[in-house]
Amino acid sequence: MQSQTYNYKVVRQFAIMTVVWGIVGMLVGVIVAAQLVWPELNVAEWLHFGRLRPLHTNAVIFAFGGCALFATSYYCVQRTCHTRLFAPGLAAFTFWGWQLVILLAAISLPLGFTSGKEYAELEWPIDILITVVWVSYAIVFFGTIATRKTTHIYVANWFYGAFILTVALLHLVNSAEVPVSLTKSYSAYAGVQDAMIQWWYGHNAVGFFLTAGFLGMMYYFVPKQAGRPVYSYRLSVVHFWALIFTYMWAGPHHLHFTALPDWTQSVGMVFSLILLAPSWGGMINGIMTLSGAWHKLRTDPILKFLITSLSFYGMSTFEGPMMSIKTVNALSHYTDWTV
Repeated sequence: MQSQTYNYKVVRQFAIMTVVWGIVGMLVGVIVAAQLVWPELNVAEWLHFGRLRPLHTNAVIFAFGGCALFATSYYCVQRTCHTRLFAPGLAAFTFWGWQLVILLAAISLPLGFTSGKEYAELEWPIDILITVVWVSYAIVFFGTIATRKTTHIYVANWFYGAFILTVALLHLVNSAEVPVSLTKSYSAYAGVQDAMIQWWYGHNAVGFFLTAGFLGMMYYFVPKQAGRPVYSYRLSVVHFWALIFTYMWAGPHHLHFTALPDWTQSVGMVFSLILLAPSWGGMINGIMTLSGAWHKLRTDPILKFLITSLSFYGMSTFEGPMMSIKTVNALSHYTDWTV
């Protein structure tokens, strides 16, 4: 048997920064929450709620969540493909490039440089850097799959792959802008089209960055930690295709009772309701993977966290479709209930 050594250096780097940015992002979250209760904490313009809130969301989603996804995708793709990371120099560049993106966000957002698009506030020079890093990430990930030693591509890699490709598409389309200076640009779209593009992006940032990528994580680590095979491999394939097809259409539910055409709002609502099925398919598959291994929950803290994550995923993917129903949305939207 030929022993295989994997590139864990970049995995370790991203894992450490996941913890660091998790602490930073959630600390900023506590500060902005406190500013809502005690407005006198808005002491300076660069520490104002309006400046720090996008810093908080970007830090938690893209710094904390992003580093977790880079780390686990690089770890999983090597181990399931039985080969080292493709282009290790490029993999190292994705680490340093992503940290630079985060650092530039931490500087530019408090200074008030913003495109004004939720979850896509960063200005055009940083958008270009994100594109370069992301293309490099895709080359490393898909290059590793292309040079794999196994015939099969494990389902976790399908989810990671869909996340990488879709986030690239979302970023390029939503961030299309006309620069007027080094620190200011205007969206390529206007009015209701701009709103539609923004929430196609915003919803699918949740759908692919925060769902498909993390389901890739689930499909590797839950069976691994439980010491059991995936409950249903067929269900994993069906819910993969159902999820990535359905998610794309659900964005308009953020724009109920706005200037968006009524039929578009209805399409968003219908697809949001359909989305319940593939979402719960993934949750059920994860939870049922523990069949025959439930006793491990007594002593394994990692499994406790994983099963709790799946439970919260099930609850939030029930709440989302319910709140996308127009009659429910008429009551809940623009209220603190949504928050």
